[in-house]
Amino acid sequence: MMKAKPWVVALAVTGAVFAGQAMAASWQDQLSSAATQLSEGSQSSSAGGNSGLSLGALSGLLNGSNQALSSGSMTNAAGILQYCVQNNIVDNNVSNVKDQLMGKLGLSSPQKQASTTDYQQGIMGLLNTGEGKQLNLKALGDTQMGKQVKTKACDLVLKQGKQFIS
Repeated sequence: MMKAKPWVVALAVTGAVFAGQAMAASWQDQLSSAATQLSEGSQSSSAGGNSGLSLGALSGLLNGSNQALSSGSMTNAAGILQYCVQNNIVDNNVSNVKDQLMGKLGLSSPQKQASTTDYQQGIMGLLNTGEGKQLNLKALGDTQMGKQVKTKACDLVLKQGKQFIS
């Protein structure tokens, strides 16, 4: 019985060592993955990609030129306004402006709306900016800074729509 105890203890210690190494490898993998995601996020945000933006990139959008958050086309602007309405981002008479804009663009029929890519992208929260980039408003999340960027984008696109229908 005495010989069994050292063997059991040795087995337990060996198991703990291997488990510790596996856990360390797992943590290393997780840290590596997180670093990769942060790196990709900052690269894609500078290119206007669809993944989450860094705090600096969000701040840059808020403080940058209006072109960074304005729509590059009126059909995309109409879709963005629909996105803003659906997500209760702004309520400055957005529905009325959106409806007038869609009438002027000939997007009143569901068939025409479905066949217009720029409009469909806008409904999904994909803002095709005046700078030729694409910003995914949905990917900004519900952080305070993300909400501010969404609100600014909706306000700017609303102003664009008002100017277009005037």
